Amino acid sequence: MSTYSAKAADIEKKWVLIDAKGLVVGRLASIVALRLRGKHKPTFTPHVDDGDNVIIVNADKVVLTGRKRENKVYHHHTGYIGGIKERTAKHILEGRFPERVVEKAVQRMLPHGPLGRQQFGNLRVYKGPDHPHTAQQPEVLDIAAMNRKNVRA
Repeated sequence: MSTYSAKAADIEKKWVLIDAKGLVVGRLASIVALRLRGKHKPTFTPHVDDGDNVIIVNADKVVLTGRKRENKVYHHHTGYIGGIKERTAKHILEGRFPERVVEKAVQRMLPHGPLGRQQFGNLRVYKGPDHPHTAQQPEVLDIAAMNRKNVRA
């Protein structure tokens, strides 16, 4: 009996649509990362990108639990000496690109390497309810119904 290893030609990628309105960021990100890696499939192979394509809409309406909205800090470096900058999650969510909070949460749950970057490319996040991927006929994944803790008022 040999272990099954999926080949790139055998992989079938589906399109999944998730409405993030009222969902908790960390719980949403863990489910999306699982889908992007393909761990929900019986044919999961660790060294192959066999995950689904995920579309997240209403990313500006996600919820952070506790005091994370005011206290969670995102750092980035400008490249200059002493150039470390920081922003709170509230500042980002109220800014021009609120979808970056969801993107960062998912990106940090994926492997850090070439395969992880390829899998992260299968994620599309939009701040509003509209998306340009209707031609792919994505199936809707209701994360709110999976667990009562996934949703906050």
